[in-house]
Parts: sequence; structure tokens; C-alpha cells
Amino acid sequence: MGWVEAVVLGLVQGLTEFLPISSSAHLRVVGSVFGWDDPGAAFTAITQIGTELAVLLYFRHDIWSIIRTWVLSLRDKELRSEPDARMGWLIIIGSVPIVVLGLLFQDAIETTFRDLRIIAIALVVFSLVLYFADRIGSKQRQLTDLTVKHGILYGLAQAAALVPGVSRSGGTITMGLFLGYSRAAAARYSFLLAIPAVLGSGFFQAYESLGSGIEWGPTIVATVIAFGVGLAVIAWLLRYLERGTFTPFVVYRVVLGLALLAAVGAGLLTP
Repeated sequence: MGWVEAVVLGLVQGLTEFLPISSSAHLRVVGSVFGWDDPGAAFTAITQIGTELAVLLYFRHDIWSIIRTWVLSLRDKELRSEPDARMGWLIIIGSVPIVVLGLLFQDAIETTFRDLRIIAIALVVFSLVLYFADRIGSKQRQLTDLTVKHGILYGLAQAAALVPGVSRSGGTITMGLFLGYSRAAAARYSFLLAIPAVLGSGFFQAYESLGSGIEWGPTIVATVIAFGVGLAVIAWLLRYLERGTFTPFVVYRVVLGLALLAAVGAGLLTP
């Protein structure tokens, strides 16, 4: 991997990680368009460490409060009813599905699921699901309304993003909308829920890549760029969702998915 490739892919990761358009799909597609080798699941997971560090920085006060209250609640029963203590448990519960399924389907995630045709179909199908959820969701619930059942459902939706094209944030936000959460609340929980899974996956892939010939210099550059760009995208998206809808993202996903299918069908891109 060259330095220019690293810069471009770092920008792509930072721009797309938090938008419901699938960062893993974009990394795969951009590489194909420029004629680069597939950056691979390991590169994707490691660069996602950068965007998750952006989440840690942006939500640092919330995250510290959640961790502190959750830890104290293990000994102090009175704190167990506190929202931050409950949020700690809900993040843990919601992270279980993607960990289990990620380990079970690790080989498919790194090979079969990265087929451009699968990615294109996932982009189109799940964009329509997102559009439907955005139209029918009541958008009345806030994060204080989260339950264990909702946490599990959010977690299952996040696990669907193991298939590039689904979008981790898109999947969890879609589930939140179906459950009646506001757009901003669904996005906020999506960001928090991703922290254990994405950081765990990133560091696991980094460990497995030791001695495997991965080009660490460009990968680190891409990760740092993803951090800076991702931080700006978080702030923008949360402001946008106070009034905006997901329709622009839905349209973009459909157009990209159909264009991708056409390009593969015409032999312009190799699946």
C-alpha cells in the first residue's frame, strides 16, 4: 500500500464511518475504482480504531460518567438504577451479538462478504429498510427509554454490518427508528455501542497482523487521518439529525449500489 492510497482511504474511512452509508463498503469500492488491491478486513478494522478514538474524544464526558457509575454500581446497589449504570450494561449486552457472530463468520467476513455484488445488493436493500424505518418511526423515545430487549435488538442490527454495505451505524440507527427512538438518540447510542466492538476488532486484527507483512506506516497514517475527519463528521451529523432526515443517504446508497452492480456487470470492476 502506497502513501497516497493510505491518505485517500483514511479520508474515506473518516467521512463514511458514522454516516449510514457503510465505510467498509466504501473502502472496498474506492480501492477497486482506483485499481488498488482490496485493502482487506484487517486494514478496515485497524483504521476504524481511528474513528472510534474520535468517538472517545467527542463523548469523553459521557463515557467517563458511564464507566465510573457502572464500576461503582457493582458495589453500590443504589447506583444500579442510575441511567449511566444502566447504559454501561446496555452497551455490554448490545456488544455480544457482533462479537459472537464476528468470531463465527470471521473467514466469510474476510473473503465472501467482500464480493462487490454482495456489497451492492446490501447497499440497496438496507437503504430501503432505513428509508422505511425513518418514515414510520415515532421518534419519541430517548436514551433514557432504553431497555435490555432494545439493547439486544440494537446489537443484532449492529452485527448485520459484518457484511460490508449494510453499515454499522445505518443498521443500528435503523433499528432505533423502528423502536421509536429519535434520530439523534438512535445515532448517539449507535456511536456508544460501537466502541467495544470496533476497538476490540481493530486491536484483534492488529495483533493478528503482527509479522504478517501488513504495511504499518501507511496503515497508521490512514488511521490518524480517519480520526481527524471522523471527529468533524460526528459533530456535523448530530447537528444535522436534529432536523434533517436520512433520505439523502438513502438516495446515495441506492445510486451507488446500482452503479456498482452495473460496473461489475459490464466488466469494469472485478467482483
